[in-house]
Amino acid sequence: MATRQSEKAPDGEVLIIGAGPTGLLLAGDLAASGVACTILERRTTEPNLTRAFAVHARTLELLDARGIANDLVRTGRPVSALRLFGSVVLDLSCLPGRFPYVLVTPQYETERVLRERALAAGARIVPGTELVGLSQDEGGVEARVREAGGAERTLRAAYLVGADGVRSTVRGLLDLPFPGRSVVRSVMLADVRLREPPRDAVTVGAVGDALAFVAPFGDGWYRVIAWNRHHQPAATEPVHLDEIRLVTRRALGTDLGMHDARWTSRFHSDERQVPAYRTGRIFLAGDAAHVHSPAGGQGMNVGLQDSANLGWKLAAELAGWAPPGLLDSYHDERHPVGRAVLRRSGALLRAGMLEPRALRLARGLVARAAVRVPPVRRRVAGAVSGIDLAYPAPPGAHRLAGRRAPDVRLAGRPGRLYEALRDGRFVLVVAANDPAVTYLATKRWPDRVRCALAGGATRTTALVRPDGYIAWATDETAPDVRAAAIREALTRWCGAPAALPSHEPRG
Repeated sequence: MATRQSEKAPDGEVLIIGAGPTGLLLAGDLAASGVACTILERRTTEPNLTRAFAVHARTLELLDARGIANDLVRTGRPVSALRLFGSVVLDLSCLPGRFPYVLVTPQYETERVLRERALAAGARIVPGTELVGLSQDEGGVEARVREAGGAERTLRAAYLVGADGVRSTVRGLLDLPFPGRSVVRSVMLADVRLREPPRDAVTVGAVGDALAFVAPFGDGWYRVIAWNRHHQPAATEPVHLDEIRLVTRRALGTDLGMHDARWTSRFHSDERQVPAYRTGRIFLAGDAAHVHSPAGGQGMNVGLQDSANLGWKLAAELAGWAPPGLLDSYHDERHPVGRAVLRRSGALLRAGMLEPRALRLARGLVARAAVRVPPVRRRVAGAVSGIDLAYPAPPGAHRLAGRRAPDVRLAGRPGRLYEALRDGRFVLVVAANDPAVTYLATKRWPDRVRCALAGGATRTTALVRPDGYIAWATDETAPDVRAAAIREALTRWCGAPAALPSHEPRG
């Protein structure tokens, strides 16, 4: 008979449900900030069914700011051009930053580097533990869990984050709606060998009634995703390699000599989004909050960016210095992003599924013409990669507020902004060497702010959030006026400053 006991979350102020990429990045961020956290994962030895292969440029920048991008890049293949609709090529080499490409690598490699970082930082991962009950009050969250042996216990934490996927138990226990629809049914998956590997790292083809996607694992195995408009059985129906060959030949003109399938499956692709990412002390992130079509490879990337947004805000709240409304800003900033990605990926999928030949020809003509125009090409690449994502800024704010911070060169060490972000603090990038400003930032907000001198010629001073977005900026050059503006911005974003020692100068 199952036993019950009640205790605080083991070693944790934050409970995270789900050890996929979203939960692992969040755990690593919290642990690196000194927040005790525990991930509860239902799976034990069951492998995670890898569906994500694309790691986009903005996600790589976030990983770079955590010191793990290079490790991941070594596992995959950078692709600087994406072929869409057969003859349409989207050039990603126009993107700014260190990663002008999409990295093609299996999801299990992304999970590996994130898991290693989380564990090294002190996060705890508990496999074989299933969430079965959930409640909250003004002071915390209680989670009833069932362990592998059947025993139940109740854990208490300050906050809980559901990063447990499209069939989220957390979302279900909160009784939250997940409105949307199924857009593609009975998508087939297979891991195969190929006698005739494709030329491109990512191969996509669609002819209206058939769609196929091929990507390498890097070890001689390939993931094939295929869909047949005329045969859409239940997701539980077995997948036969002959059917995937037939659909792939229809979509790509060849089956690439696929053979020796080691694994096959089916799934339904939905477009859904929960109305609220926060319910009291409980948050939803990744596929638990939003799910998109596979077109554009957005799903895992958006989930990782959810975690990057939420992690530092939870850490600030638990440290006691978060400004009012900071936790609410997670929903305010990320919900519109999820909605926009849902629309873009859905539009791309529907464009690929056009059935009449005349419409497919028109689609190709329009798309090819559009990507030949440099501003359009850059805008599309920026949207797909996440580089151009910006959060709302208050009226009258500097033009850079809310935008991605470029990885600017810094004077001294570290030599780049994203290296300076690796300790999880805000970075105040000052335009000129001003000892008074440096003293202000490092002595009054020592646990929250790092001061760095811009390495190039610039008049802009910017306060960069821990997630790599610009919180505030100014072009003011008058020292006294600039110092007052910086002090106001630091107080707004980083809370009340630490008291000065009695022997320190004031002003």
